[in-house]
Amino acid sequence: MIMRLKIRDVREDHDLTQQQVAQYLMCDQSLYSKYERGERDVPLNIMIKLAQFYKTNIDYLVGLTENKKPYR
Repeated sequence: MIMRLKIRDVREDHDLTQQQVAQYLMCDQSLYSKYERGERDVPLNIMIKLAQFYKTNIDYLVGLTENKKPYR
């Protein structure tokens, strides 16, 4: 599964809207939507915030592992 689908699936698993996640990231909903659709690359600082927000790891969000647990 590619990253854009992972960040959408994780958001949906947490029953959140794009607007709610965008507010947490302090960006526009339209920009966050572009991340999910793969129209814009997700900057590293945003990936870190997403991993912290969802209590997971970046490797999971980008599809390198199926292990959702955060690293110590």
